[in-house]
Amino acid sequence: MDIPAEETTLFVYGSLRDAAHRAEIIGRPVAAMAAVIHDYERGRAGHFYLRRRPGLVTDGDLLLGLTAQDFATLDRYEDLPRLYTRDKVGVIAADGSRVRCWVYLPTPYTLGGGK
Repeated sequence: MDIPAEETTLFVYGSLRDAAHRAEIIGRPVAAMAAVIHDYERGRAGHFYLRRRPGLVTDGDLLLGLTAQDFATLDRYEDLPRLYTRDKVGVIAADGSRVRCWVYLPTPYTLGGGK
């Protein structure tokens, strides 16, 4: 596999793993492949989130070939900067390759359950 381009790839771990849901949000189907992120756990406090937890592994998907418009749409959907920030992380694709990509990480507001 060719390593996905860092700027056009997003690791998702919550509701955007559902192909029909993400196509509805983005407005088109998006290619995806399985991946994992090490040293993070997935949780939910009203919204899914990832939090650093050494030694844990969380399953997710890589969304491939996203455009600037796709990211603008997803940023609105993820309610940046109130609920999430968009940061770069390293993940492992299903074929074992290391991929650097974007991920949405929670703000303190999200971790507090929106209170």
